[in-house]
Amino acid sequence: MKLRYLLSGVIIAATLIQPSLAISRSMNAASEPLYPVTPYIAEKSVDTVYPSVAGEFLVFGQVKREGFSIHRTSKSSPSTSQYKLKKLALVDDMRYGVAVKDGSVGYVSNRVGPISAWMWQGRGDGQVAIVSQATYSGGLTPYHLNASPDGRVWCFDSTYQKLRYNQMFAEFIKFGHYELIGQQWRTYDSDSFRKKSAYMATKTGNNNKFDPPVLYTFQRNNSQLVMIPNAFDGAISPDGKKVAFVRETDGNYDIWMQDIDGSDLMQLTSSQYGDFEPTWSPDGRKLAFVSNRDSGGDVLLTSIYVLDISTNRITRLTNSSVATDGGPAWFDDNSILFHSNRSLDRDNGKGSTWNIWKLDIK
Repeated sequence: MKLRYLLSGVIIAATLIQPSLAISRSMNAASEPLYPVTPYIAEKSVDTVYPSVAGEFLVFGQVKREGFSIHRTSKSSPSTSQYKLKKLALVDDMRYGVAVKDGSVGYVSNRVGPISAWMWQGRGDGQVAIVSQATYSGGLTPYHLNASPDGRVWCFDSTYQKLRYNQMFAEFIKFGHYELIGQQWRTYDSDSFRKKSAYMATKTGNNNKFDPPVLYTFQRNNSQLVMIPNAFDGAISPDGKKVAFVRETDGNYDIWMQDIDGSDLMQLTSSQYGDFEPTWSPDGRKLAFVSNRDSGGDVLLTSIYVLDISTNRITRLTNSSVATDGGPAWFDDNSILFHSNRSLDRDNGKGSTWNIWKLDIK
C-alpha cells in the first residue's frame, strides 16, 4: 500500500509493507505469531512494565501490593542480579525508570515537591536532580522520562492544564486500574485516561477535551531546556541529537521527529489510528513503536511495530488477537523487549498481569 502525505512543503512517499508471512487481518480470529516471543521477566501477581536498556543494563518498573518500584539488572542475567532502588522518604513512589549505560538510573518521584525527576548514580546513595527547579516548585509534572544512552540528554512531558495537572498528581500516587500501568500513553487522552467499560477508537475525528501536552528536552552539559508544543512520549536518539515523539491531531496520534535544537521537524507515521511509545534502535536507524492501526483503533488491542527511518518501511512484529502489547525497548540490534498482558500459560491468551517478553526479529 502506498501512502503519500505533505510535510513542511515537501511531499514524502512512504511504503507500508507487512511481513511476508500470511496472516489474518481480523483481530477477532486467532493469529499465528509473526516472530517468536518468549517470557523474559515474569512474576506471578506482579506487574512488570516498561523495560529500558542501555549498554549492559536493563531497568524496569514493578507494581506490587506495597506500591511502585524501579529495578535495575543485567541484560544477561535478569533474574539473578536485580537491584531495587531504595526509597528515600516515607512517601516515595518511583516511576518511569530509565537505563543509562554507566549503570545510572533515571526516574520520577514524589518525594520532593509534587513530582520531580532524578538520577541515581548507580552506586551508593547519590541522587542527581534532572531538569530544572520548576519541577520542585510544582510548575511542571515530569511524565514519561527518557534519555540518551549516555545520560547527557533527557526529555519528559507535562501539562499546563490545571485540572489535568491535579488529576495527574493523584494518578501518580495510585493508578485506578491495572490497564493504565501498561498503557501510560493514555495519560493525555480524555476518553481513555481512566478505566472505562468501553473506549472510543483512537482515530481521526475524535474530540480530545484535554489541552495538548508539552515535551521538554534537557541537556545536562549546559542546562538548556527546550519546549516542544503538542508532544509527548519522547525518545532521545542514541547520539543525543534527535528526539522522536507522539503528536495528537484531531484525535489521531502519529510519531514525529526533530533535532534537539528544534530544527528539521518531520512526521514519520501517518495512520488514521494511534501510534505511540517510540523507541530507537541501537544504531539509530529504526524506531519500534506501539500501534492499534490493525485493530481499528481499539485501545486495548495494540501491537509492536518497527519503522525503518530511511525508507519509511513499517513492519508489524506482534499480533496477539486478545492481548495488549506495549513499552518496547531494543535489547540489541536484532531483538526487542516489550511488556504484555498475554497469558504465560496459554498461547495467544490474555492474562491478568503485565510481564516483560522478548521477540527476535532476525
